[in-house]
Amino acid sequence: MINIGNSTPEKLNKKITAMREGGKILGNLLKDLKEYVKPGMTGKEIDAWVRKEIETRGAKVAYDMLDDEFPGAICISVNDELVHGAPKNEPLEKGDKVSFDLDIYYKGFFTDSAFTMLVGGEGSPAVKKMISVTESAMWEGIEQVKPGAHIGDIGAAVEKVMRKGHLGVIENYIGHGIDEQMHSAPEVPNYGKKGRGYQLVEGDTICIEPMSCLGKPANYVDKDDNWSVKMKDGSIGCHCEHTVLVTKDGYEVLTLAD
Repeated sequence: MINIGNSTPEKLNKKITAMREGGKILGNLLKDLKEYVKPGMTGKEIDAWVRKEIETRGAKVAYDMLDDEFPGAICISVNDELVHGAPKNEPLEKGDKVSFDLDIYYKGFFTDSAFTMLVGGEGSPAVKKMISVTESAMWEGIEQVKPGAHIGDIGAAVEKVMRKGHLGVIENYIGHGIDEQMHSAPEVPNYGKKGRGYQLVEGDTICIEPMSCLGKPANYVDKDDNWSVKMKDGSIGCHCEHTVLVTKDGYEVLTLAD
């Protein structure tokens, strides 16, 4: 993350302007993606559409910049896959849970967002509740953001909502800082204690991304593609995320759609 204390006003303004613009591109792309996805589509087909849309909208595919090559432009995690799902050739079925996680690169800066949905809009009531609770946990975490707030304030708020909703809380994958780097300090766990950890300052940009499951939180990386993170007990995983700017008196969510 850019060291705010050593950053000039010009550099900070450049960052905020670029990330606002990039975040809006990302938010609108994901909004359109949610409408685009239909039963019968494959992950590979969706990935190709996303890649084209990123480039058409004037941004770059951030996952192409990873040191370890990712086989796609977007992470697509289906059912027992939690995060980092590699796009596949299997068609999505009505009622499948699918999580989409997307980074884009725009004018020198990254933005990052994710959402989880049921294909076709219908499915298990338990999965619907999991998605709703996880989204609520994300927003409760976002509400804690302001100058002087601790990272632990965010984690405690997120964890409280998810545990109250009787969800498994994923601890080994967490949120992060973001700006000129896709992932940077500070780490932003989905658990914690109030008053602990890094204190936010105006101009910081972070990703708050709760991850939950319907079963036990233990997970592993699938050896078939060396990317997709799957739940050990075969339960359903969930992931929601926004990129958030710390403002003078609170926060601004940069990855919302118009």
